[in-house]
Amino acid sequence: MNPAEFANIEALEHSLWWYRGMRRITSGVLDRCFDGRRIGRVLEAGCGTGYYARLLAKERGWTVYPSDLAWEGLSAGRNMGVERLSQADLRELPFRDGAFDLVSIMDVLELFEPGAERVPLSEAFRVLAPGGLLALRTSALGILRSRHSEFVEQRQRFTRGRLMRAVRGCGFRVVRCTYVSLLLLPVALVKFRLWEPLLRRPPASGVRPVPDWLDRMLYGCLRAESGWLGRGLDLPLGQSLILIGEKTA
Repeated sequence: MNPAEFANIEALEHSLWWYRGMRRITSGVLDRCFDGRRIGRVLEAGCGTGYYARLLAKERGWTVYPSDLAWEGLSAGRNMGVERLSQADLRELPFRDGAFDLVSIMDVLELFEPGAERVPLSEAFRVLAPGGLLALRTSALGILRSRHSEFVEQRQRFTRGRLMRAVRGCGFRVVRCTYVSLLLLPVALVKFRLWEPLLRRPPASGVRPVPDWLDRMLYGCLRAESGWLGRGLDLPLGQSLILIGEKTA
């Protein structure tokens, strides 16, 4: 990822509507898939600043190991006091086989070239214990590629079918896979396919503050979806995908 993006994430990931909404949605989807599993050791692979890893440890009592390749994110995490940080490549994780009950990979897979996602997925499979879960979130639908996508050096976006095939091809059983951020999809299409091409501005980060009233409105859309998804209702389209996979015994 573009190293310049880490400063934007560090400044806003605790409060911006997108991060708050995605955390709420992801938490609800995960809760429905635990099915009595005991989660102890968790790998947050591609952790960025480690902020989400710290939340998981605090709110759920898990022992979380945040890992990222970029020193910019790890440095921010160290300044926040995030524990157990490590610098590692998702394609060659420095952990033993079967070390974790859960591997979380959030908004990272799209940074790999098409087809290259098989390597980090295979590594996630290797370090998971039998019966362990993969929690994966990634960008969806190529038509939504934007100035932000170019800025962060995003190399692909997934459809539900292609993501499921990639995960199954690495040995996982797909427990659940759904699109998210459906309510905001029409806005995204207008912005990315009409407005941005018309303005012809250079790539730029989409992680930026918005007025409070707009933040509340946008977060409200994601909060509404979190209720549907938390009841087990999948969405047919959206800006992102969430997949829960299982390493079968």
